Amino acid sequence: MSVKRCFAPVVDAHTRVLILGSLPGEASLAHQQYYAHKQNRFWHLVGEVIGVDLPAMAYDARLQTLLEHRIGLWDVVAEAQRIGSLDSRIRNHASNDLVALIETLPNLVAIAFNGGTAEKIGASALGEKADAYRLVRLPSSSPAYAAVPYQEKLVDWRRLQQYLVNRHKT
Repeated sequence: MSVKRCFAPVVDAHTRVLILGSLPGEASLAHQQYYAHKQNRFWHLVGEVIGVDLPAMAYDARLQTLLEHRIGLWDVVAEAQRIGSLDSRIRNHASNDLVALIETLPNLVAIAFNGGTAEKIGASALGEKADAYRLVRLPSSSPAYAAVPYQEKLVDWRRLQQYLVNRHKT
């Protein structure tokens, strides 16, 4: 079983909301892009939250647009063994140092978890530091999590808007 590794965080000093996934899936790893699977709804959901058609943009423009709207992106798992893309198959994982990252983000107010696995691992990795932030569990954007229809997911994802006041950098 091969070891899968996460990507670098997408953040800057203006980040107000940090969205944490679990670990990139096979399509994302193959393309070296966050949420590259065509059926993953991440870019659609976040695009609706900020009012921008993210899926229509090139990948680098998507990342830049997230930063412009004060949204950061990373994963809770630094590396793990996993066959396929399902979170339930993550084995022998090492967590990312979330505490070290959030200490570099002076404007951070909320940490959002894209799914239950991200929340479970992320909350543990944050420890006592979690108390300083609003933690938001979001329904997974993954195509494997089809139990909740897109429109219901969107209602939960739109809760992020309240933390993005003064969204654009000044």
